[in-house]
Amino acid sequence: MTPGPPRRALRVAVIGGGPGGLYAAALLKRLDPRREITVWERNAPDETFGFGVVLSDETLGGIEQADPVVHQALQKEFVRWDGIDIVHRGRTLTSGGHGFAALGRRRLLRILHARCTALGVRLRFRTPAPPAAELARTHDLVIAADGVGSLTRETHADVFRPRITFHRCRYIWLAADFAFDAFRFETAETEHGVMQLHGYPYAADSSTVIVEMREEVWRAAGLDTPRPPRAHDHDPMESVHRCARIFADALGGRPLHGNASDWNAFRTVVNGRWSHGRTVLLGDAAHTAHFSIGSGTKLAVEDALALAACVEEQPTVEDALAAYEAERRPVVESTQRAASASLRWFEELARFVDQPPRQFAFNLLTRSRRVTHDNLRLRDSAFTDAVERDFGCPPATPPMFTPFRLRGLELRNRVVVSAMDMYRAEDGVPGDFHLVHLGTRALGGAALVMTEMVCVSAEGRISPACTGLYTDAQAAAWRRITDFVHTESPGAAIGVQIGHSGRKGSTRVMWEGMDDPLPEGNWPLWAASPLPYRPGISQTPRALDAAGLDAVRAEFAAAARRAADSGFDLLELHCAHGYLLSGFLSPLTNLRTDAYGGPLANRLRFPLEVFDTVRAIWPAERPMTVRISATDWAPGGTTPEEAMDTARVFVEHGADAIDVSTGQVVADERPEFGRSYQTPYADRIRNTLGVPVIAVGAISSWDDVNSLLLAGRADLCALARPHLYDPHWTLHAAADQGHSGPGALWPAPYRAGSRKPPAGRTDAPRPRLTLR
Repeated sequence: MTPGPPRRALRVAVIGGGPGGLYAAALLKRLDPRREITVWERNAPDETFGFGVVLSDETLGGIEQADPVVHQALQKEFVRWDGIDIVHRGRTLTSGGHGFAALGRRRLLRILHARCTALGVRLRFRTPAPPAAELARTHDLVIAADGVGSLTRETHADVFRPRITFHRCRYIWLAADFAFDAFRFETAETEHGVMQLHGYPYAADSSTVIVEMREEVWRAAGLDTPRPPRAHDHDPMESVHRCARIFADALGGRPLHGNASDWNAFRTVVNGRWSHGRTVLLGDAAHTAHFSIGSGTKLAVEDALALAACVEEQPTVEDALAAYEAERRPVVESTQRAASASLRWFEELARFVDQPPRQFAFNLLTRSRRVTHDNLRLRDSAFTDAVERDFGCPPATPPMFTPFRLRGLELRNRVVVSAMDMYRAEDGVPGDFHLVHLGTRALGGAALVMTEMVCVSAEGRISPACTGLYTDAQAAAWRRITDFVHTESPGAAIGVQIGHSGRKGSTRVMWEGMDDPLPEGNWPLWAASPLPYRPGISQTPRALDAAGLDAVRAEFAAAARRAADSGFDLLELHCAHGYLLSGFLSPLTNLRTDAYGGPLANRLRFPLEVFDTVRAIWPAERPMTVRISATDWAPGGTTPEEAMDTARVFVEHGADAIDVSTGQVVADERPEFGRSYQTPYADRIRNTLGVPVIAVGAISSWDDVNSLLLAGRADLCALARPHLYDPHWTLHAAADQGHSGPGALWPAPYRAGSRKPPAGRTDAPRPRLTLR
């Protein structure tokens, strides 16, 4: 094939001379020396914020492949270490095997300056860049690497659609003139509140030190307004010196110093688009991720690698910018989810300081959910073994297979089959499908198998295919199922979740149109207030009056009696997901002006009346739990403080555990989906109130379960979709971990399947066919 004519060399303008902009310029020039590339930087060459930069081995591998010259220069400068020291109330716990590399930010800039100069990139220091729109008229590509406060992004906000979130902690970036031995996290519990130090070495004689605390702690400590200087002390860096005194033990009494350092609130930057015509955002201008999981420099360098590759690979700049965003956005969003989890952990640090030292350390190490129990075991098995011993794991027993007691019920492990609506009943009666569905999952090893929401009346059903406990025939059918579980899977427990659909009733089954009204045969709906779930689509419910409230309480009472007679081991009251009782709890769905509306204490009144009625009927030795939606994922909805108050009051009234879910209360919710995305709400309730919780929400692996339990974020983990994919998920989790024991008992007929079958000839020993 005859090659086509060479492409025209590009003119490239880079706004911002930080590491991301410089590296993008160097790579683009290296890939095509004909390109005319200019970098504008308003500051002097050595004028920069911060001190050390941390890069991962993965990022370094990309640099080595893309530009060995830069990689070789970096290698000469790096300080490397693999330990993390966590100091908790004077005790230092060390976890090894992590692997970090860091160097000074000024040294990184000098390396990139030299590389750009050698390649022929024009560097214009102390020179503000012309506006991006002006540069785009004379350049083929404009790279806006102008930082978190990007003027380019704000000028074209209508196109980039930035969303900037300010967070609840204040932090200051400082340095010390000595090298820490490891990445160091240290907590100071002061009279004003909890403060946190993040420190790491970046040279043989230097360390970055970041001091962080909640804004209210920062203000209470007087750090928001530096103390007036005394007559003999005119030090303008008073807050820096105070940080050094607070963390004197960590610093060995040495001072801290700044670099135009000031207290900041972290900003998470997200953009709807990353490019506008010929202009593209890179690094902090496009996205930010909290410093506690890495560095913005790492993300910016990776952006530069991807952008340069896409410009080289794609036929046009337009195609290159589209490919760059398509490649990087999923990676960045994943990083931002992890960073958000880490950031929130440090915001809530005060909730964890009373944990035992090793559990606190494990919690900190796994805060972002990127480091897990299994991953940490590979890095430092001695550390995880010690955490497991403190947790109470019997020898050679994974955390998920330790028993747990709720009132008179001993659960053999920590796995719950979450309640899942099946829509397979006739006249509310569970049939063979429910027997097989629930029976199979009980045989599959979970400690507790929950029914779907079992409705307390015909009018309280979600759909005509929902199960009930409002007739004796239904109760008899449930007894058939509980008998099967208790007989065929000894040690397994089965729980019933009872509820009333409220304004979300009289709908089609899920796969025919979720939350869509029935085409015919609708029944009247009742709710806290006359608000349709989907305005213009859903039926408008009637508000329950006094007689209606009495009737519903009586229906719950009758269902509880039948549930007890049916042999269920546990009862859960459904107060979540926008169903009737949840509708009373949320300020978005309860607009009542009587004693059941208004402040939370009033909104709680009816759900508590129902709970008290059911608890009085439910056998005293059997546990009772409550499922709540801890957030509505909508403005004006349930606050975290209200969720905790709700949980606290239910526990005071006799709830043995809180099943912490979120959302599904209003149709216009905006959940923050992601792995284990609901577990922080369970974590907050457990570690604030000290009550047992069941965590739910995209918990997908046994490693997640072990991690959540060891970190003290949950007592039980409820999984739904994994149990649809694999009814024997719990037993297979035991097999994958090489575990057998009382928490993972295979039914006798299934024991031959307790080891994974060989996959085929490739698993067989291979002959040696060469001579040594």
